Parts: sequence; structure tokens; C-alpha cells
Amino acid sequence: MNNVLSIVMGGGKGTRLYPLTAERAKPAVPFGGKYRIVDIPLSNSINSGFKKIYVLTQFNSASLHLHILNTYIFDSFTRGFVEILAAEQTFEHSGWYEGTADAVRKNLVHFRTQEPSHYLILSGDQLYRMDLAEFYRRHVESGAEITVAATPVTREQATGFGILVADRTSRVTEFVEKPPIERDISHLRIPSEIHPDSTLQAAGKEYLGSMGIYCFNASALERALDNNLDDFGKEILPMLIGKVQINTHIFTGFWEDIGTIRSFYDTNLNLTSIAPDFNFYDEDMPIYTHRRDLPATKINRCTMSECITADGSIITDATMHRTIIGVRSTVNSGAWLDGVICMGADYYETVEARAENAANGVPDIGVGEGSRIAHTIIDKNARIGANCRIGLDDPNPPDGDHPTHYTRDGIIIIPKNAVIPPGTVIP
Repeated sequence: MNNVLSIVMGGGKGTRLYPLTAERAKPAVPFGGKYRIVDIPLSNSINSGFKKIYVLTQFNSASLHLHILNTYIFDSFTRGFVEILAAEQTFEHSGWYEGTADAVRKNLVHFRTQEPSHYLILSGDQLYRMDLAEFYRRHVESGAEITVAATPVTREQATGFGILVADRTSRVTEFVEKPPIERDISHLRIPSEIHPDSTLQAAGKEYLGSMGIYCFNASALERALDNNLDDFGKEILPMLIGKVQINTHIFTGFWEDIGTIRSFYDTNLNLTSIAPDFNFYDEDMPIYTHRRDLPATKINRCTMSECITADGSIITDATMHRTIIGVRSTVNSGAWLDGVICMGADYYETVEARAENAANGVPDIGVGEGSRIAHTIIDKNARIGANCRIGLDDPNPPDGDHPTHYTRDGIIIIPKNAVIPPGTVIP
């Protein structure tokens, strides 16, 4: 396992998560009150014993770099590291990463110094908990050169996946990238003798969707990238079908590709459920993040149900339901929040700064007194004045970009560092 390198893809522009990705890479988007999305794959790798990790970054990467550098610091006895490899110009190439395969190809010169026997290719923006050591063990035992992690999906979901066909020995025999709904792909159904779970089959999850998680023999990866193809899913894997042994590893646990504002919103709020689909309370496989050494959250006379509150927050005389409160959040008297994701703040305001802002009519960071907010994502350091009314009047507002906010998938987004004046109404 010391010869296995984990390669975490730092993601592209993340346009479907805009405006949350306006100033940060998609894996750096805050998640679950105190985490960043990239903490998930990094924690999976570390918990599985794979502690030689490279993160490939390119777009809006400053926030991601800072988070990784402040969080993943190993001692000298682990022989592990988490190293960032940003897109760079060399004498051999001068362009950006053009895709997942191209990003790995351009960094092989760095990877070879570790003399790896295998590579784990992981996405930086998915929510799941997988024993990657088991994934690796099955890959080695199978004798395959490449193993692709796959999850059962429905026909409707299949339009967003690369769909695999595997025989009874788990060998991949066909790969179809994102088949349109009108196309007949009934021949791609999971064979009944290898279907992992009858309840999944009953739920209509009859196809294997690639999760974008791969295990390569080092020599197989070198050969696979000896060309100009840019993407593993769209180009490399289809090209290799029938030429090398590719197996599939079927994963039936919770997995979510957090690709849209709606999926981000729903997946976050699901964490507030009594029995959430993803469990952060697993002592054997914890999710790691930046240690901030903040005080415990202070709650003064509040009514709260199905809520998560992160470190360092102050909540006073508020009513909240199905809401996530991020680090250093301030929620003032009389506030009412329902279905709100508040990402918190990067710093506490001083008394002097608050006085100066008040003199200029600028509200404090956080949620002002008497404000009522629903179906909203509030990004970091946002200032919402007193007696605002946000997301209460239109249950499904159309997508749009507005001076003070954005609307995507029926969700209102208050962007980072936004200032919402007192008494503002956002339908």
C-alpha cells in the first residue's frame, strides 16, 4: 500500500454550482457546516491507509490550496503527504489541463519519482465513504489492469453517467457515455447473477454508472495515457475495452456527485435528518477538516429542530428548522430560518469595525434581527440586515442573476460578502 498513489482531481470551473464557485474551486465549497467538499475524498484515502496523495488543481484554486495546506499536515513518521500540483507551463506543454486524463498525463513526471505500483484516481467533489483498501485489494486479486468503481443507477439517472456492462466475472465488456433517455439501452442492464442487491433492482437501479473512481496498475496507466486523449470516462476507457482487462467494483453505499445547486442544497439539508443518508458520526472512518480551535456554539433561548450548528456560532432568540449554521455564524433575536444553509464567516468582526459599519448603514455579518429566511443558501461573510424577508413568497422562483442574489434550481443564493440592506424583500 506504500506504493499506491492517490490522485484527487481538483475539478474544473464548476459552472453548475455558480455562484458558490465564483471565488473558489468546486472541491473548496463549504459543506456540512464545517467541512469542505474535498475533505471527503482525502479522508477516504487517509482512512484506507493511502497517505501519498496528490491534488491536481487549476481553476480558482487559492481557497482550495489554503485549506489543504492548513489541514493535511502529516508528521515525519507517517511517510505520507498531501501535495498540490497546480497546472503549470513546461517546455513539453504550455496549456491548461484539458480533462481528467490530460491532467494526470501532464503530472506523470512528478508521480514517477514515487515509483508507484498502482494509482487511485479520485474525484474531488463527491460525497461518499468507501473502503478504498478493499477496492484496491479486489483490484489486485482480480488480476485486472484497471478497475472502475460503479454504483447502480436508474434509467433516468443513466443519462448523466458512463454506463458499464460487466459479465459474471465482473469484467467490463462495454462502456456507453451518458446515453440519452430516448436510446434503448436495455441490453446494458446489470446481469441478474451479479446484481448486488434485490432492493436496488426493485427500485429500478438496473444499470452500473461509473463513479469516476479508478484503480490503475502503474504500467497500465502509462500505456493508457500514451496518446492525446483528454478524458478517462469519455475517451480512455471506451478505447481500452477489449484490449486490456478492466473490471468493475460495485459500490452500493451512499454516493452523491454534488454537481448542481439543487443536489448541493438537498444533500446538505439531508444531514440534518434524524437518520441522514451520509453519516459524519463514524469514529472508525472520520472526515477530517481544518482545526480552527473555535469556542463552542452559544445558543440563547432558541427553538430549533433538525439543525446543525458548527463551532464558534452565536444564536440568540431565534427559531430554526432544518437549517445548517456554519462556523462563526451570528443569528440575532427574532430571526426565523427554515431550510437555510448558512456557511458562516471567516472572521469575527471587532467592536470598532461594527461601529464604523453601523455609522455607514452596513449591517453586521450574519442574520439580522427579525429577518425571516427560507429555501436559501447564505455564503460566507454575508451581511443580512434586520427585518429582511427572503424566500417566503415564491416556492419555485425562476433562475436569474440579481444585484443582491442569485436563483438556481428554485434556491436563493446570497453570495459571499454580500450586503443585504435592512427590510429587503426577496420573493
